[in-house]
Formats: sequence, C-alpha cells, structure tokens
Amino acid sequence: MSISLYDSRPFFEKALQYGVQHGIIQPAKLDTINTEAPKGMVQIARYFGSEYLRPEIEQAKNRIVNLVSLYLEHSTGGNVQLAAESLRDNTFLSHSKAGSTLLKDLITLPQNSHFGMNERTEFTDEHIPVLAKWTLRTLPEFQAELAKRQKVAAIVDAAIWLAEQLGFDEEQLEEAGMDAEAVIRTALLTLAAKNRKLPDWAGFERLVGLLRKKPAVDVKKALSASVLPKNLPDAFTEVVEQVRKSVIADLPKLLDPELPTRKLFNQTPAFMGRYFWVEDALSEVDTYEREVDDKHATRIEQSSKTWQKATQGYSDDSSLLTLFLTLAAGSKPASLLTEKSATALIKKIRKSGLDTDLPIAYIREHAPVAYQNDFCEMWQEFIADAQSTLKSDFDYNLHDAMALLRLQCNVEQK
Repeated sequence: MSISLYDSRPFFEKALQYGVQHGIIQPAKLDTINTEAPKGMVQIARYFGSEYLRPEIEQAKNRIVNLVSLYLEHSTGGNVQLAAESLRDNTFLSHSKAGSTLLKDLITLPQNSHFGMNERTEFTDEHIPVLAKWTLRTLPEFQAELAKRQKVAAIVDAAIWLAEQLGFDEEQLEEAGMDAEAVIRTALLTLAAKNRKLPDWAGFERLVGLLRKKPAVDVKKALSASVLPKNLPDAFTEVVEQVRKSVIADLPKLLDPELPTRKLFNQTPAFMGRYFWVEDALSEVDTYEREVDDKHATRIEQSSKTWQKATQGYSDDSSLLTLFLTLAAGSKPASLLTEKSATALIKKIRKSGLDTDLPIAYIREHAPVAYQNDFCEMWQEFIADAQSTLKSDFDYNLHDAMALLRLQCNVEQK
C-alpha cells in the first residue's frame, strides 16, 4: 500500500519553494517579495479595518497569502512551475491584486436568476464585508461558487438576449421582475409559433390555445432544437437547451384542453411564475375585473374592487401618488416601490415620458366618487412640481429624482 503525504501549505509557498529549488526564482526576487509583502499587508489591513492593530495585521498576512495563492493556482491549474515563473515575471502585489479582482468579479456575478432579486452592478464599498469573507476562502470554495454563479449569469444573459430578439429590452425585464428561465420558456414557445414579439396575457392565452389545437407530436417537433435562433451565442446554447427540455416536460399540462389556461398559469402552484407574459399598464388591475365570477356585479362594485386591488387598501398620499405615477409612466401599477424599481421607473420616465392624463382618467373610472376631485387635485399639484426633476437631463445619477420619490412617494427603504 502506498502512502501519499498531504501538503497543507498555501499554494504560493509551494510555488515559491519550487521556484527557488529549480533556479526559477533568484535571491534578488526573494528580496523584492520580502519588501513588497509587508506593504501589501498594511494596505489590506487598512482596507478591511485598521493597520494599527496587530490582529488586523496578522489577518492581513493570511489574506494576502491566500489572494496570491488563489490567483496562482486558479490561473495555472495548479501547475507549480508555471506559478513559479509567474512569481518570477510579475510583482508580488500584482498577484495579490489579481486575486482580489477574481473575488470582486465573483461577488458581482448574479446569485439568482430572478430579475427582481438580482442586481447586476459593479463592485462597491457595500461589497467589502463580503470580500473580506472570501479573501479567506479556499480555491475549491471559490471555484464551486464561480461555476454556480456563471451558470446563473448565463441564464440571465440568455433571457436578455432572447427577449431583445422579440422586442423586449433589459430595462423592461428588470421592471417586470420575472425569473429568467420563465422568460426563456415563453420565448421558446413564441419562436415555436413563429411569432416575433413576446406576448401579453391575452396573446399568451391565444398562443397556448393555438398549440392545443395541434397534435402533441407536432408541438414537440416545433419545439425541437431547431427552434433556437441560428445566431444564438454559443455561451447560451447549453442553458437554453436545458430550459427547452423543461418546456417539453411541461407539454402534457400545457396541451391539456381540460385545464383552463388562466387556472393553469395563475392558480397552479407548479406553474405560477414559470412562464412570462408582458404586462401593460393596467393589466394587473383589469385582470381582477375579468375574473369576477358574478356576471351580475354592477359597474360600481367592479370599480370599487379594482380600486381596492390597485391601492392594496392604502389611502395615504404617498401610496396613492406612487400608484398614479406608475400609471402615468405606463408601468405596472404599484402603491409601493423598492429602491431598484424606483430607479427603473425614473429611467423609464426619462426614456418614454409621462401621460399625466392617464391617472386622472383612472381616478374618474375607479376611485370612490366622494374623493375623486381631491385625488385629481393632489396628483396635478404633485406632477406640476415633480415633472421637471423626474425628467431632468442634469440629474445624471438620479440623486434628485430618487430623493423626490423617497419624500413624496412610497419607496421601501433598505
């Protein structure tokens, strides 16, 4: 029986010793590393805490060795000779920085394929505590997390690419807040039907209805791999193919004529949120009215229920102004915005403008009669003062517009 020894040394130490033993790294280079390393440790200690505390310096020593080891082992595939040559040809601090860059790139990759839960952003100070944890993680942990996040990123990017082929851009996907796989599933159904636009609910319902009129074998054929666009980037092929297989698996229920489409997609837990359709400005509100089972309900009763659903029962000025502004922007009606959806709303206003008459018409149609004049007056006063700030070309970072929404509307604070 042979026995192999487990070498627990950091990869940097292994590469350095190999380089010295094989004449790759000369004494002058060792002196340079010995000069650079303390400087790097102080910089790291300062970045994550304080360079004046001994425990912070000790931690910084572990961090810098781990960062260099991470980069060397990841970039060379664990080849100590290549790692030693890299140490010879490049500065010690450049290796530390490269390791830090690897981790920053990892941290900014999406963790979730849901557009509403995924903020694609560059590395900021808010990420520093997360980076602090990752600087002490192992290479296998890094590689496992990287593989997982890269797959999520590929799904998200594939959804964006397919949506853009069908007339729907990334900002609209962010605003819709659906899962990327749901977007891909509907895109595949749309392509299989040879349509050129992602459908709204009515169009999606018609699409399913048309598929149900065809033999299942023909639908499967239409959803074969050939449905994928010929110019689909290679980076997306694998993830889209996996989602395509899930659509094939859904066909027994998708094509079941005994299952009402609305019930399947809006009331069946396994299918709720599994597919995507474009929401128009009032579709969420109008859906409630269309689903009223009581055919004899009066228009007043329907309007009252519509108003209650739109406002979620809130009657404060901030909630109402939020609802009116989302209506005017042609967005999904909402009485509460997250920071992210508020940012998306401002961008949409600056891109597409506002229909300031739409909230007035909606108030007259659905609000309680006794309060309609007050609501109209409140909206008109607000938009008269707010419109210039919301549309300003000089507010590049949206600071003024976001401050306005936080003050006047209902924006959920982090």
